[in-house]
Amino acid sequence: MAKKVVPEAERRRRRPTRQGTVLSEQLIVRTALRMLREHGSAGLTARRLGSALGADPSTLYRYFAGLDDLTRAIGEELMGRALDSWAATGEWRADLRALGLAIHASYLAHPQAALLTASRVTGRPREIEVDETILGILRGAGFGDVDAVGLYHAFIDLALAFAALDAGALAVKDEARAADEDMWTSTYARLPSTTHPHIAATAHLLADRMNHSAYPVLLDTLLDRAEARLATVRGRGVSAR
Repeated sequence: MAKKVVPEAERRRRRPTRQGTVLSEQLIVRTALRMLREHGSAGLTARRLGSALGADPSTLYRYFAGLDDLTRAIGEELMGRALDSWAATGEWRADLRALGLAIHASYLAHPQAALLTASRVTGRPREIEVDETILGILRGAGFGDVDAVGLYHAFIDLALAFAALDAGALAVKDEARAADEDMWTSTYARLPSTTHPHIAATAHLLADRMNHSAYPVLLDTLLDRAEARLATVRGRGVSAR
């Protein structure tokens, strides 16, 4: 059974750690992000995290119910950073596009953390704030509730799916990633047209595109569809709820 987390007002350390720092939930999350970047998910343990913080590993359980709870906090941190880097303009499509790109970029800045958290629902305040913002943009633009929820679902899943996919490429070792990227010129570009006519005809285009994320293209496709749907609803003079 997971240990009960001590309420925030009761869990603050009065004395600094061996490294002279005062523990906080934010410090633990940021240290965990650094450890994920350096060691991957397998290296994120209570013992190793406690060592990095200069604290007994058991101290972490005053802040989090367990490593799974910490994982949710890491996901919330990435969502919060995306929201903090974004500013609304009042134009719904531009705002959604910018927020989607911000979420994608926030996760790719920490690929190991992205792989660990992209599929999770944290239920924490910053994630909830992102969800509220997306739904507010859609409903404020004139989408009915059914359309707004459907578009929110597609929007957030698309951002997180590509965050996980693209983070997977970034998380592998540099040599392996370079070999994968080179495959489009070292292998695909050399396939003969007699056996692979379609690949041969498009090899130069494949080499230019396949090492870049398709997320912006799919995001624009989703927003195109949303814009067309909104025009239809407005043309009927009703709100699809």
